Amino acid sequence: MQEWCTIESDPGVFTELINAIGVQGVQVEEIYDLNDEQQIAQIQPIYGFIFLFRWTNKGEKRECLKIYDQDLFFANQVIQNACATQAIISILLNCPQIEIGEALKNYKEFAFALDPKERGNCLGGVDVIKTAHNSFARPEPFIFSNEKKKAKEGDDVFHFVSYIPFKGKVYELDGLQEGPILIGEYQDDWIVKAKEAILKRIQHYQEKETAFTLLAVNQCRKFKANQIIAQSQNDILLSLKSLEFLGVDLTEEQKQQLLQLSNQQNIEQELIQETKDELLNRLNLAKNKIQEAQITLNEENIKFQKYKEENSRRKHNYIPFILELFKMAQRKGQLEGLLEKAQTKQQQKSQQQTKK
Repeated sequence: MQEWCTIESDPGVFTELINAIGVQGVQVEEIYDLNDEQQIAQIQPIYGFIFLFRWTNKGEKRECLKIYDQDLFFANQVIQNACATQAIISILLNCPQIEIGEALKNYKEFAFALDPKERGNCLGGVDVIKTAHNSFARPEPFIFSNEKKKAKEGDDVFHFVSYIPFKGKVYELDGLQEGPILIGEYQDDWIVKAKEAILKRIQHYQEKETAFTLLAVNQCRKFKANQIIAQSQNDILLSLKSLEFLGVDLTEEQKQQLLQLSNQQNIEQELIQETKDELLNRLNLAKNKIQEAQITLNEENIKFQKYKEENSRRKHNYIPFILELFKMAQRKGQLEGLLEKAQTKQQQKSQQQTKK
């Protein structure tokens, strides 16, 4: 049976993976600074955080819940290398605002009556999820054994956990733990409570440890921008109709816009009961919102095109090209010299690291 590969903690990778398993209207953003309120505000609503850290078997003892809300979906990580995908799914399955798609709906309905360990086992049988995950496997030139490669002492091993809001409480969901970890209750902003827990988690490790990544699972910014444009166009339509009703002479541009929007939207709505000045202010505000949303759309389209190109490179098999390059170098008598240069360079690099 094909195993699960390791995947990069990259927002482009995670966003494509989410889309591939049938979830729409969701993307992933990397958070570089939890105190960057501007970035946090720009990507709202945030459905959950994924926290990546270097795992050790000497980690702190966590206090897990044995009894918790039966609606909270928690699964143990049973499948090796699946912690990234499982962290994503932990957020998706505990957020009712998200349309999770058929594959995740079927998995949740089937696994809901199972215990956390069996839920984790069951995940391995969902072909759509496994295929999406393994689509990011790196091509290997040689396969010597089907045995799982186990981490040795000193190897870098990383782990993903999730932070989510659920019914007025913030939880940490870690598939390697026995149950959910209650972070605490919140009133208005769950992110404040999650931020405290994440920063505390980082401070627990040694000061020299910098191998952390924080990702936010949030509403797709293109989806949000299109919503703003649609709402603002509706505001413009109603404002122009209301101005016309008040007897205000519309400009030719406004008349054309009124005609165009009236043809696009056939919904009858009540006119806005405001003064001329208030309606004109509403018009300008709606136009500004549309301009800002268009800027966001352009930025996101560029970013998603970059994601597409980077993911294509990740998945592309460069091995035949590299082997052909070696053959050409060998035919020209250059391979031995290239190997000597590479070995010398590697030795110098090792010596520099030893001095540090």
